[in-house]
Amino acid sequence: VREKDGLWAVLFWLNILAARQESVEDIVKAHWRTYGRNYYSRHDYEEVDSAKANQLMDQLRQKLASLPGTSLGDYEVEYADDFSYTDPVDNSVSAKQGIRIGFTNGSRIVFRLSGTGTKGATLRLYVESYEPDEAHHGQETQAALAPLIDIADDVAQIEALTGRSEPTVIT
Repeated sequence: VREKDGLWAVLFWLNILAARQESVEDIVKAHWRTYGRNYYSRHDYEEVDSAKANQLMDQLRQKLASLPGTSLGDYEVEYADDFSYTDPVDNSVSAKQGIRIGFTNGSRIVFRLSGTGTKGATLRLYVESYEPDEAHHGQETQAALAPLIDIADDVAQIEALTGRSEPTVIT
């Protein structure tokens, strides 16, 4: 099924390119001019000591109630929560799926732990920001997200608790 989905996506884009007679870059930039640009990145810190990773998440959970209405860097916190997932089929609830910190401008930071590695835990940091100003649409993703990445490290004490100054993988 995935191969078919990929093929359909390629055919879809080929059809758009043929109909519009524009490059993908031109189409994307026109979209950004109209709707703004969303920057997104995931930072994985692999093989983190499980006790330290859990300590990081527990400390974040303790801060949640005090974060809304405060400023972190140039961002005002709108909400902070420990989200859960409700299965739409059986209505079962999976709690403690990750820590979200959302800002009034629509940006957000999400922290999640994964125990799927062979050693320790993987801390996943998701960083998202909306940029409406066309003058800033050409930024490199990590540069555009740098203020939020710094906020994430500060609020969660990633480097202090994990000993990692940078993620293992950035996507």
